[in-house]
Amino acid sequence: MSQTQAIEHTDSISSQDPHRETEGGKKTKSRRPANTAFRQQRLKAWQPILTPKTVLPLFFIVGLIFAPIGGLLLFADSKVQELSIDYTKCNTSAPETRAEFDPTAKEELETIPSSRVSSSFKEKMLIQPKWGWAKDNQTYNHPNQKFTREASVCIITFNIPNNVAPPILFYYRLTNFYQNHRRYVKSLDTKQLKGDAQSPSSIKSGDCDPLDVNKDNKPYYPCGLIANSMFNDTFSNFTFSNENTTYSMTTKGISWGSEKDLYKKSKYKPEDVVPPPNWVNQYPADGYNSTGLPDVGKWEAFQVWMRTAGLPTFSKLAMRNDKDELASGTYRLKIYDNFPVHEYGGTKSILISTRTVMGGKNPFLGIAYVVVGGLCILLGAVFTATHLIKPRKLGDHTYLSWNNEQPSTATTTGRSGRPGEGA
Repeated sequence: MSQTQAIEHTDSISSQDPHRETEGGKKTKSRRPANTAFRQQRLKAWQPILTPKTVLPLFFIVGLIFAPIGGLLLFADSKVQELSIDYTKCNTSAPETRAEFDPTAKEELETIPSSRVSSSFKEKMLIQPKWGWAKDNQTYNHPNQKFTREASVCIITFNIPNNVAPPILFYYRLTNFYQNHRRYVKSLDTKQLKGDAQSPSSIKSGDCDPLDVNKDNKPYYPCGLIANSMFNDTFSNFTFSNENTTYSMTTKGISWGSEKDLYKKSKYKPEDVVPPPNWVNQYPADGYNSTGLPDVGKWEAFQVWMRTAGLPTFSKLAMRNDKDELASGTYRLKIYDNFPVHEYGGTKSILISTRTVMGGKNPFLGIAYVVVGGLCILLGAVFTATHLIKPRKLGDHTYLSWNNEQPSTATTTGRSGRPGEGA
């Protein structure tokens, strides 16, 4: 008597079930995914069908939203008033003058080239800025001692054509200075900046290399490349020309509130550490021994510099006045020129600016919104006209390549041909 047995294909789902048992009771191993909706990609899905009725309104909606936003951004940008003056190489390009220190001497300031000046005020600036330079004694006010040294001073006179409402923000701007270099950004010791007296061995094993300790094995404080390269030009308050009136600005409030938690007064003793190499002109020969250590927890200019910039051209806030209006008139500014930008081919400028709810002057975002909004409206109009003049039938199979009389030259990618098939 014959007995019929079911023949099971080797490529069936049941034959490759990972939980399938053989006649001997042993489970067979299989790498085939389980027969579930998730594993076999049978989950329900929704795919939008893009038709002219759904796509064309989107173009106009995006355009009508973006264009007004861009216009508002450009309007806010136009309300910002600012003056920028490039004072690079002031001690070589500008004339030397003694009128700053000798009332009987003749004023010998020259007009700054227009390529170095840019301004944006409600009224036109009729008097161009002038500059000159002289030698003067610069005083550093340290905790325990005042230290004075001779420095080159850049003297700039500039005109404010109309009254400017506060806040008045004073920035310095550097170009071609790459604070975003990875080794530069990492070159600091966070524990040292938080006040911990790190040992020389701890500093040497950290990220401050190559400015970790000096030849006497004393740690630099603060150590690292960022602190060593700190911008050290000093700016005076604005004074009216030929008058004794001063427009005072302060360094209080120039750093972010969140940054103050990163810096604390150091527990080092002055004799245990030395200033960074580039700070040598700011301290006497014995370094911190007679002046005391700087309190980086209260030194906001230092905190601003330690917040590294992402681009090689950047501006950092140096002073501000949040209460007093800057009256129209001609002002005089003294800059103690110490930061050598010529060594790396950069420039340095001062920037006097106001702000709006959108920040400082930068029209890029407004222009980008207007351009995107305009393009969307233009494309929407073109596609609408095309659809109305020569509409295309939806789901027309004649556009498929295999319905053409001539064979398609299109080829698939990422998939090899079958064995034995010709090219």
